[in-house]
Amino acid sequence: MATKKRQQEHNGNQLVRGLKARHMTMIAIGGSIGTGLFLASGSAIHSAGPGGALLAYAVIGFMVYFLMTSLGEMAAYMPVSGSFSTYAGKFVDPALGFALGWNYWFNWAITIAAEISAASLIVKYWLPGTPSLVWSVLFLLLMTGINYFSVRAYGESEFWFSSIKVITVVVFIAIGLIMIVRILTGANPGPLHFSEGGTSVHGGLLAVFGVFMTAGFSFQGTELVGVAAGESEDPARNVPRAIKQIFWRILIFYIMAIAVIGALISYRDPLLLQSGIENIAVSPFTIVFEKAGFAFAASVMNAIILTSVLSAGNSGMYASTRMLWVLAKEGKAPAWLSKINKRGVPTASLLVTAAIGMLAFLSSLFGDGTVYIWLLNASGMCGFLAWLGIAISHYRFRRAFEAQGKKADELPYRARWFPFGQLVAFAICFVVMIGQGYSLLETGEVDWYGVAATYIGLPLFLIVYAGYKIKHRTRLIPLRECRFEDT
Repeated sequence: MATKKRQQEHNGNQLVRGLKARHMTMIAIGGSIGTGLFLASGSAIHSAGPGGALLAYAVIGFMVYFLMTSLGEMAAYMPVSGSFSTYAGKFVDPALGFALGWNYWFNWAITIAAEISAASLIVKYWLPGTPSLVWSVLFLLLMTGINYFSVRAYGESEFWFSSIKVITVVVFIAIGLIMIVRILTGANPGPLHFSEGGTSVHGGLLAVFGVFMTAGFSFQGTELVGVAAGESEDPARNVPRAIKQIFWRILIFYIMAIAVIGALISYRDPLLLQSGIENIAVSPFTIVFEKAGFAFAASVMNAIILTSVLSAGNSGMYASTRMLWVLAKEGKAPAWLSKINKRGVPTASLLVTAAIGMLAFLSSLFGDGTVYIWLLNASGMCGFLAWLGIAISHYRFRRAFEAQGKKADELPYRARWFPFGQLVAFAICFVVMIGQGYSLLETGEVDWYGVAATYIGLPLFLIVYAGYKIKHRTRLIPLRECRFEDT
C-alpha cells in the first residue's frame, strides 16, 4: 500500500510515466552494449590475451552487477529522475548530491559531442567525401528531436536500437560457437587460439589491470535504468525486472563474446590493435563474420556500430536533460531550466544540453582540438564517480531504513548480498578509478601532462563539492533524519 501511495503521489509530477516494461528492460540490456564490445574488446584481448580479457571483464561485470542492484533497490522504492544525485542529497549530504548531479550532466553532455563525432566518422566509411560537420548537425538534430517529442519516443527508439545490438551479439555468439565445433559449412575458422602459447593470459597482472580500464568504460551507461525509473509506468515492478537482466547480459554478451573472439582470433593478430571507429573493417566481430564466409561483414557491422553510437548519444541526451531538470527543480540550477512542455519533456534543459554538446563538438574542429580533448578527459572520470556515489548512497539508504525502524521486507526489491557485495563493488570501482593512469608510470618517466589529463575530472568534482558545502554549510545527514519521500 505504501509503495502504491508513493507512486500515485509521484504521478502528480509534471514528467510523464511513459516508459513501459519492455523499454526499461532494453534500456538496462542495451545500456552498455556498444563500441566497448564491438571495437574495444579487440584491443583488450590483444593486450592481456583472451583469458586476461575474460578475467578483467568478469571482475568489472561483478562490480557493475552489485552497483546496479544497489541502484535498483533505491529506484524501485523511490523512483525519481534525479536518481543517485537525489539519493545522495537525501541520504548522505546535499553537497554530494549537487556534485554528483552536475558531474553526471557534464559527463553525458560531453559524451553527446563524442558520439556525434564518431557517427560522422562512421558515415564516411560509405561517403568519404562528405563533410563531418553536416552529418554531426544532422545526428544532433535527430537525437534532440527524439527527446523533444516525448519520453515514449526515447523509450521506443532505445528499444529498437538495443534490439539491433542484442540480435547482433546473439547471432555472433551462435555463429562463433558453430565455427568452434567446426560444423559451419563454408567457414574458415582456422586454428583455435584460446590457449595459444600455453596460456590464455598475456602480459601478466598489469596487462589485466589495464583492461580493467577498458572494461569499466564499456559498462558505463548501465545506470541509465535508475534515471529512467522516474518515468517508468510501474517502477516497483519494472525496475527490478530490468536490473535482473544485467547479470545475464554480462554473462552472455560480454563473457561469451570475448570467449568466441579469443578462440577464433589470435591475440597476436595486429588487426586487433587497430580496432577503432576509424577502422570498422578490423572490428573483431567483422573478422569473425568474415571467417564465417559473410562477404559484407564490414558494411553490416558499420551499420550496427552506427546504431550503437546513435543509441549512446540518444541516451546521453535523455540522461543529461533529466539530470539538469532535477537540479533546477531542487534549486541547484537556474529555475527556468525546470520548464516542461505539455508532453512532459523538460525542453529548456534539453535545448541547453544540446547546445553544450554542439559547442563541445565544434571545439574539436578548431585549432588542434586541445579544448575538446581535455573536456573528454575530464568526463572520463565522471562515470566512475557516479558509480561510487551509487554505492555510498545505497549503504546510507539501507542503514537509514533500518535506523528508522523499517524492515527490509517493505522494499519492492532488495539488493543481494548486502552489504558484502556492495562494499566489494565499491572497493573495485575505487581501485579502477584511481588506477587509470598506471600506464603513465610504467616507463619510470612520469608523463605529467598525461596524468593531469587523466585525473582532471577528480579535482573538478571535489571543487564543486567543497564549494557547495562551504557556501551552504551542509553536513552529513544523521540516519534518523533521512527522508524517504520522493518529493
